[in-house]
Amino acid sequence: MIELQNTILSDEIAEEYFFCDLAKCKGACCVEGDLGAPLEKEELPIIEEIIEKVRPYLSEASKKVLDRDGGYVLDHEGEFSTSTIGGKECVFAIYDDRGILKCGIEKAWSDGKIGFRKPLSCHLYPIRMKQYDEFIAINYDRWSICAPACAKGESMKIPLYKFLKEPLIRKFGEDWYDELVSIIES
Repeated sequence: MIELQNTILSDEIAEEYFFCDLAKCKGACCVEGDLGAPLEKEELPIIEEIIEKVRPYLSEASKKVLDRDGGYVLDHEGEFSTSTIGGKECVFAIYDDRGILKCGIEKAWSDGKIGFRKPLSCHLYPIRMKQYDEFIAINYDRWSICAPACAKGESMKIPLYKFLKEPLIRKFGEDWYDELVSIIES
């Protein structure tokens, strides 16, 4: 385990290789699983604010779910997650012309329509965080659908913490990230 400020990280974040390979996985993390993407409470008003600007990017099925359920739900664990279409793909997932699932929120962001890139949990995936009273646990969520990303990361020699540099800085700041790198590389 790596202890850093108010976080405890799994050693796998330093030791495992990872680089998303969307051509192979087709964005399966946007459709597989029991729930939508976990959301932080601070993201809830942002989701509400951006829905109308993201809506043009979404499928008719997504729009129906948004009209019925909104952009997020309170899940069975008492936490918020994005709504899903029929218990499968995230309501904000969109298919590109190659059949790869991508994020409608991120597409609106890249087109300059909104200032919010996407939920932090999506940006940080395959890392999952859990807030405890005294610290945040940061763990690698190993999943078979990401096997192509593990193979690609290994072939490129890109460790998970380097692949996720941008979202880790987004969450914890540049100083935290620099300290993490120093701990891992010393």
